[in-house]
Amino acid sequence: MEISIRPEVNILGVLRHLNYKPWFALAEFVDNSLVSALQNGLATPGNPLKVSIDLFADDGGRIVVRDNAAGISLSDFPRAFRAADVPPDRTSLSEFGMGMKSAASWFAKEWRVTTSVAGDPVERRVDFNIDEIESTKLDTIAVKETPTRADAHFTTVELMRLNHLPQTKTIGKLKEHLSSIYRDFLRSGLLDLQFRGSALSFTEVQPLVAARAGEEDGLPIRWLKPIDFTLDAEHRVRGFAALRSKGSTAEAGFALLRRRRLIVGSSDETYRPVEIFGRSTTHTYQRLYGELTLEGFEVSHTKDGFRWDDLEEEFLDRLKTELSAGELDLLTQASNYRLQPITDHRKPVEQAVTKVAVSVEDYFDTVAERVLSQFEPEEPLPDVVITPTIGTPSLAPINRQVRVELDAEIWVIELEATLEDGVPDWIEIGAETQASLSAGRLPETHVKVSVSLAHPFSRKFVGASNENAEMILTVASTIGLALALGKRSGARSQSIVTRINELARETFSVVVGTESIE
Repeated sequence: MEISIRPEVNILGVLRHLNYKPWFALAEFVDNSLVSALQNGLATPGNPLKVSIDLFADDGGRIVVRDNAAGISLSDFPRAFRAADVPPDRTSLSEFGMGMKSAASWFAKEWRVTTSVAGDPVERRVDFNIDEIESTKLDTIAVKETPTRADAHFTTVELMRLNHLPQTKTIGKLKEHLSSIYRDFLRSGLLDLQFRGSALSFTEVQPLVAARAGEEDGLPIRWLKPIDFTLDAEHRVRGFAALRSKGSTAEAGFALLRRRRLIVGSSDETYRPVEIFGRSTTHTYQRLYGELTLEGFEVSHTKDGFRWDDLEEEFLDRLKTELSAGELDLLTQASNYRLQPITDHRKPVEQAVTKVAVSVEDYFDTVAERVLSQFEPEEPLPDVVITPTIGTPSLAPINRQVRVELDAEIWVIELEATLEDGVPDWIEIGAETQASLSAGRLPETHVKVSVSLAHPFSRKFVGASNENAEMILTVASTIGLALALGKRSGARSQSIVTRINELARETFSVVVGTESIE
């Protein structure tokens, strides 16, 4: 038996250049399995469709996708293996007649489909070798048949000699995205999706339960609301919108579904138009999320985007209105709600600055005396100019100053933590020597170390409530004081590294208790 693959002989080689992402390519095979199972009553909450995906790195890479759906019937063979031959029913997940062919050709230079249908005791296999098809201009492919059990029903797709072999990082993202794409089928129990032997599941986001912003003593409200509106007779949007109980810069945002399958917004690639979410620094960007099913909208043939046909602007206008309408004004709450008042975040910063200052006061002199005596003058580092920071009262800089006497000289050391947004530098250091102001007074060396806790580097480590501020300030103070010492002795950069190591070990490794710190 042979089947025609025209016009595939002309386009199979082109399909490998599609702009697929690997999770959307794999989703094409899962789509086919779901359509086959649902149309034949083989997927119910108590008896889900089983789809397994396995990856192997040997021999150029291999991917195996297997299901226990209805299989490909003999009558469907001519259409199933010919590109752009659309199915008779285009209302399901399979509508373009391209999914399996385009995804398989994108992934691999060779691919094979083995299938069987219950009631027909024959297992049929079709092998595609893209290089051979292109070089010989084949327009028919042989179908290999072997006997099997009469009740067997399955389809196995094997992709070999991969053009795109998923690596370690991609494998983790594949699991996250596939779980996100098929969330509705997974949560309803219609699909058991296995990836390398592990069952995938979708982690539901918990909505915020809190009083209205500005009404801290008000009753708790669950910030989730249904969404349902129409743009015209053909286009409807329904689902829900909510605020995350825990903000997330990576994962907030909307998931846009069609026919129960996600099209836009999977995992960390959520749909966050600036017209609604603003820029990435806003609280709305971190808290607003939801799932919206779009009915009547067309999608791309790779099913990873909507064809808006000038409707996206109207869609966003209506959605923004719905988000703010009624008692649950999600946009206002997202913009104004804070898990803790800003002033609550100052206490750990104040304690951190004090603890670092105690370390400097108690342990800096021993290290400094040894360092100053060991190094000969060399080329000095350039001066660093500190720009004064001006903040609102709640975000004003936090300062502590200590005085240390070193060998007939006073070192006045000021440590500063700034909380104001927009400070361009993470750390600023200034150091200068002043002659005695009057007879009998010792000369002074003034050093200032200022670190911004609102800088992106600090935000990455400081924690949601500035609980890691001490660590940030300790590192900054180590660098700043080492540079100040280096400037006095004229040391070059390599000697500064030595000083940083000494200070980190002998000054800032000492644990300072909190019992006596107010």
